[in-house]
Parts: sequence; C-alpha cells; structure tokens
Amino acid sequence: MPLQPTIHGTRHMVSAGHFLATQAGFEILEAGGNAVDAGVAAGLALGIVHSDMVQFAGVAPIMIYLKERDEVLTISGLGGWPKAASIDRFVQDFNGTVPLGLLRTVVPAAPDAWILALERYGTMSFGDVAAASIRYAREGFSMHYVMRDYIVAHQDTYEQWASNKAIYLPNGRPPDVGENFVQTDLARSIQFMVDEEKAASGKGRTAGLQAARDAFYKGDLAKMIVDYHRENEGWLTAEDLAGYASAIEAPVRMKFRGMDVYTCDAWCQGPVMQQMISLLKGYDLDTFEHNSTDYIHLVSEVMKLSMADRERYYGDPRFVDVPLDTLLSEAYADERRQQIRVDEAWPEMPPAGELGSQYGGTPVAAMRFEGSPPPSGDTSYCCTVDKVGNIFSATPSDVSWESPIIPGTGFCPSSRGSQSWAVPGHASAVAPGKRPRLTPNPAIAIEKGKWAMPFGTPGGDTQTQGMLQVLLNVKVFGMGLQDAIEAPRFMTHSQPDSFEPHGAYPGKLTVEGRIDEATSDALAAKGHAVERLPDMTYKTSGVCAITADLETGILEGGADPRRMSRAMGR
Repeated sequence: MPLQPTIHGTRHMVSAGHFLATQAGFEILEAGGNAVDAGVAAGLALGIVHSDMVQFAGVAPIMIYLKERDEVLTISGLGGWPKAASIDRFVQDFNGTVPLGLLRTVVPAAPDAWILALERYGTMSFGDVAAASIRYAREGFSMHYVMRDYIVAHQDTYEQWASNKAIYLPNGRPPDVGENFVQTDLARSIQFMVDEEKAASGKGRTAGLQAARDAFYKGDLAKMIVDYHRENEGWLTAEDLAGYASAIEAPVRMKFRGMDVYTCDAWCQGPVMQQMISLLKGYDLDTFEHNSTDYIHLVSEVMKLSMADRERYYGDPRFVDVPLDTLLSEAYADERRQQIRVDEAWPEMPPAGELGSQYGGTPVAAMRFEGSPPPSGDTSYCCTVDKVGNIFSATPSDVSWESPIIPGTGFCPSSRGSQSWAVPGHASAVAPGKRPRLTPNPAIAIEKGKWAMPFGTPGGDTQTQGMLQVLLNVKVFGMGLQDAIEAPRFMTHSQPDSFEPHGAYPGKLTVEGRIDEATSDALAAKGHAVERLPDMTYKTSGVCAITADLETGILEGGADPRRMSRAMGR
C-alpha cells in the first residue's frame, strides 16, 4: 500500500510540492479558472511556503498543453546575466568561481513568466491567483520539516546578511517545526503588484496584468532592487530589468512507447531525460525485473552517459550551438550504447561523445569529492489539469541562502548564476545576457487521444533521474501513479554538480534502503561506489505528477511523500 493515497477526479486536478500550494491551485479551479490560472496560483504559493528553495523573484520554467490547439509550448522563465557581468572578474578575483552573494544574480524571471502565462493562456487577474500567496505570507504558515532542515543546513549563510537573518532566523534561530512563519515584506511586495493591477484595471485585463508586471520590472520594486545593487557593487541595472521578457518556445520531443515526451530546450537539463530514454530504447526493458541489479546498473550507466553529454554540450542555445538533434538521434544512441559494459560500471563519468569542436564547450576537470553527496540547492514543482484537458507543468526555483534579500522586499532576485561556470570556453560559461544551464525542467508526456501526464520534481541533478524512473515505473512496469512515485530510487553522482563549486562524486551510486542489500552488494561488485540511504529520502528528488485517461476522463494525482507534496482533485 502506498503511504499516500492516489487522488482521483473527473473534473480537475492539482499536484504540488507543498499542500498549501496544492490548495491554492485547487481553489482557483473550483472558482472556474483554467489549468494555467491554477498552475500560476500554485507556483506563486510555492514561493511563499517553500521560500527557502523557491523565490518569488527567481526562475519559473513552464510547459503548457493547450487542448483546443493540441499544442505544447514552453515559457522559459529564466533570466540571463546582467549586461555588466564579467567572467574576467570571476577568474581574476575569485579563482574561477561564482561566489556566494550579490554577484550570482541574474535577471529575475519568475514574475514575468507567471504574468505572461496568465496574459496569453489564462483567464484570471494577477490579484485572483496571488490572493492565497499574499495570505500565506502575511498571516504565516506552519514551518515544515523540509524547509527547516534546509534553513538549518544553511544557517551560516543566512547569517551573512541581516535581511535574510531577520526573516529566516527569527529570534536568532531557525523556526521550529510547526511554528508560524511570517513574511511580511514579501506579502507587501506582491500586494503592491496587485494594487497596481487594480489601478489599471479600467483599461482592461491585459493592461492590468502589464501594470502588475511593470510594478516589479520598472516601478518601485525595480528601484529597490537596482538601488541595492548599485550601493553594494552588484551588476543588475534598471535597463536589465526593464528589458527582460520570457521567451515562448517550442518544446523538445522524444517518442517512447507510443507517447511523446516533451521538455524545455537545452537552456535547461530537460533533454537529458530524453537522451536517457533514447539510449534505453535499444534494450528490451520488459525483460528486466524492477530495481534488479541488472536494471539499476543499466539505467545508472545510461544516466552517466547522458550527463557526460550535458556537461560537454548543453548551454543557452542563443549563445551555444547545442547539437540536440544528433544527441537525441537513433544513430547516436547506437554509438553511445557501445560504452555500456554489462559487468563493469564506469568508475567516474564517462567521456562525452565526439561531435566536433564547433559544438558545445571545453570539458573541465571537476573537483572530486568524497563522502555522502549533500542535498542539492533545491526547487519545487506544480502541475494542473483542468476540465477541458489543458495541462500546466512548472518547476519554480531559487534559494534564499545564496544571496541577500533586497531589504524591504522579502525576496532575493534570482541567484541562478550559481549554475554557470566561471571557466572560459565551457558551454555554460558566464557571459552578459546568457542564461545559466538550469536544472529545473518540467515535463509533459502525451499519448495522443489516450493518456497524458505532466510531471516534475525538485532535486538539482537528481531531477531527470527521478523523473525518468517514475516514467519507466508507469509505462514499463505498469505501476499505478502513486506506487510509481513512491517506489525506491537510485541516483548517480559521477557528473559535475550543476551548482557551484561543480564538484563530482566519481562512481557514486546512492540507493534507497528499500533496495535490498544483496542488490547493492551486487552493484558494488560491478564497480559502483554504492551508498545506502534511508528507506525514503528527499535526497532522491520529490516527484509530483497527474495522469489523465483521455478515454475515460479519469484523473489520478500523485505526490511524493519524501517531501511536503500533495495532490487534490474533484
């Protein structure tokens, strides 16, 4: 029996990384909003109830399926480096690293992405969908163990900035589990955007949404951000903020077992999961026992190969020629499968495929770490399906311990610069206007006319690994959605971490404790550096998903008990 029940519905469904975010989205659906309205409400709420790892002024990559148009699209929700950013500064002054603090800031994208989604594809006002977030911030919510654990783990950096310390270490300590946690300044910032929207509402819904956006990117909030950067040697300017606009882009698609699996483009790590699928298509997966030694060995080696290509070739496609068609091709998969040895694990990340020096960037030798990989600097996830079949999938992110909160605002503008490299020639090297290579990557799988599933997770470099395993659990092993989410997981850590300082744990394979010791011993005999984890841990991601049976109309909502995730539907 699963720890959490599968939630069924026939009208609409929400699943999100915290139950209050799920409730915020559900209330919007019940009030007549569509999947986009509800998804934005849930995503905004995650920036309150998980503000340790989702910033209101952070990133928000979004995927949307529009039923009427039978179309999947993406909203990038990721800002680039300020125009004043300098890789030479990082090389000369910080030994080729992107240090903690204000210089990690890229242009904050989430407010624009949420409002763009509402304007183009939603039906409600910003004030409608932000109401729950303002309430959670102003009145508070009960501190939960995942958030408290992260605050405790990063207490030393919270203490570096008075504005962060005042919010996250009230009374000089991390809040206890169950203690009411209030974010007054953040409530005031969001309310200001709502007030600006109301003031312009006489000119129509679009004008109101634009006014809400301008309040952040051109108005008083922008001035507070820019003034702080100017006074503290930051790079972000009024021009950077006023000039930002999220891109609406086509998704990347991979066929697998009769369905189309969609992700965002290679400015994030989303296509890595598709490359894993491409490699696995060369094996008869139906002959493998779930989580057997041979299965875990095969999938983990596939993950390593795909991560090696991510490290070499992935970067902002506006700046880097990413050979994605080749990386996802059958011919390339055939070639890469030759690197998989049945009885021997790669003792580290294998080399990337050789596709020509005109592609990607220069490989960099990662720092080699020992011991147990820590939880990644993290994120959260939300997805919705509405009564007509529209789908929303988003992975909002950015933490509150890597850079200072702008005093009086309650938020940190995106510190996602931590996922760039201060290494000239790297595919994701720092450059003005360039987007970091993002780990958050929402996904949607669709079997035309039959079945659909939005899915995603927090977890840094474990995201695509956890998402892949849930997808395989559902489509290869026939598990129900909640069982597929709760099934034991394994993660490879051989690749350089996407976060600064980009260290790797060569050969490291972590497995949850419900994978028996005989299996982990057999994996160790193949050369994996196996570390056994607790039976169920948030170190192995926290997948949320919804499945829609398009023939019966039945929806299933699944949520990962490894975190505070919940699903709700009717």
